[in-house]
Parts: sequence; structure tokens; C-alpha cells
Amino acid sequence: MAEKIQHQNIVPESCLGKRLDQTLAQMFPDYSRSRLKDWILAGNVTLNGQVITKAREKVVGGENIEINAEVEADIRFEPQDIPLDIVYEDDDILVINKPKDLVVHPGAGNPDGTVLNALLHHCPQLDVVPRAGIVHRLDKDTTGLMVVAKTIAAQTNLVEALQAREITREYEAVANGIMTAGGTVDEPIGRHGTKRTQMAISPFGRPSVTHYRVMEKYRLHTRLRLRLETGRTHQIRVHMAHITHPLVGDPVYGGRPRPPKNATPELLEYLRGFKRQALHATMLSLFHPITGEQMTWHAPIPDDFKKLVELLKEDTQLNASDEY
Repeated sequence: MAEKIQHQNIVPESCLGKRLDQTLAQMFPDYSRSRLKDWILAGNVTLNGQVITKAREKVVGGENIEINAEVEADIRFEPQDIPLDIVYEDDDILVINKPKDLVVHPGAGNPDGTVLNALLHHCPQLDVVPRAGIVHRLDKDTTGLMVVAKTIAAQTNLVEALQAREITREYEAVANGIMTAGGTVDEPIGRHGTKRTQMAISPFGRPSVTHYRVMEKYRLHTRLRLRLETGRTHQIRVHMAHITHPLVGDPVYGGRPRPPKNATPELLEYLRGFKRQALHATMLSLFHPITGEQMTWHAPIPDDFKKLVELLKEDTQLNASDEY
């Protein structure tokens, strides 16, 4: 079903000479500029009772402006009863802890059975919010925290906050190799030249910045805490592989098993069987898109990641005498 959007207000005198689309963006910040422009072009906006269909139309201030529009429900995707680990929920946002093996959005090879399908079942009114309120994604096998907007206004504000780098996202990972200190990877990321499902460092890519610090060192692996400054597809995975420390288990970017010499049989077996990137979104912090309150959530590392860390610690302790 469609959601009716109706607004009426007087154009401020300060908007003298501004374009209509710019004026609407200033007066109704709960909606994206592209959505407001679409409403203008569709004849859903009037000035003093006259329909205006040109976004470039200038205003003088003092006009009566009205929006009468509808947001159509997106019927492409089916609601599905898929369990969600809900960390927080109110009228405007939802924070979930995503498990591994769960795709966020339907696409080629994954037409359903996704986070989006689960969200539509849990919260049916999301059918009128673009992408069912999803504002950022996690890869299928990356676990951890995601925020979802439950209203158009909340989504507009969260998207703007993401673009302004006002949302903090921290991850834990286990990388191959021994890293002696933290640092920053500042390398642009774009689509791989020949492998279209992969990303790569590219001079023509979008700016991408990842900060990382060492949490713990093992004999041939390093546990990291990472903070995203930008949010490109596969960003952490690509950046860590670029500095020759791909994530353990990463099937795409070179995280094949690299056991240390004389590794325990259990560690050997576990590394061979760890078929996903060892990456978990452990902390999310943002200003609530409606109330402005600062909010922070934490998600403990999942069991498979936890066992990997325990086995690496155990192996390091058992072989400590080899270093002397």
C-alpha cells in the first residue's frame, strides 16, 4: 500500500531567488533531494495553488507551498519469516546483529532469503521506505551490527550522516601475517578490471580510508581492531590484502590457510575449515536520526571467530619456547 505525503508551509523570505528544488530541500529536510525533485517533475508540488513542474523555478519568498504525493510500496520483494537478532528498536530505527551466511539485499544468485526479506516481515511498513530502510551493508559472511531506518525521514538523515562520516563503525578481524603496529590505509577502491564481482585498489576508484590497530599478535597471525572512515564495498578486505595481510578465511582476496610451523592439529584443521573472512562489525555509534541522541552498541564476536582466536592463542603459548 502507498503512504500519502502531505505538507504545506510558507516559503521563507530568505529563499528569495532560490530554485524550487533547493527551497524544498531546505524546508523539508526529511526527504532526499532526488525524491523532492521527482515530486516536482511529477506535478506533486504547487506554489500558491499552481502546479510547478520545473525544479529550476525561482521563488521569491512568502508563497504558499504544498506537497501532495504518494510513496508507493515496493512489491518486488516478499516478506519472509527469517529470525533477526535485534539489538535495539524504536519507532525510527532498528539495529541488528547479522549472522554469517546471510545476504543483506536480494541480487543475482540470492533472489530472497535475505536481511531485506526478514525486515519486511518484521516491520511491514518498511515496504514504502527505499531498500526497506537499509542504509549500509555487510558482506554475506561478515557478521555484526547494522542500523536500519524504519521511516523515510530516518533513512534520509542516516544516509546524510554516513556521507558526512558521522557514523562510527568498528570491526574486529584476524589477518594473516605478523603486524607490528597499527596504521592507516588510504587507497581508492573501484571495481576490478576483469573480475566484475571483485573490488580492487584503483586510481580511478572512490576515496577509501581504513584505520587499524593491533589488538593481539600470534605466531603467524594478528588480531586487529579497525575503524572505517569510508564505507566502500569489501573495503577492509581489499585494504588488508593490499598491505599483504589478507583476512583469515577470505575466499576472494587471498586469505588461504597459512598455519605456523608445528601448529597444533586442531588449529590446522580449523584454519582449513574456516571458509569465511574473519571479520565482525563489533561497534556502531551514531546520533539518533530523529532525536539527535548519541547512541552506541556493541556486539560480541561470534562463536566461530571466538574459537579461532582461542586456538591461535593456545598455539602461540604452546610454541613460546621455540622463540628462545
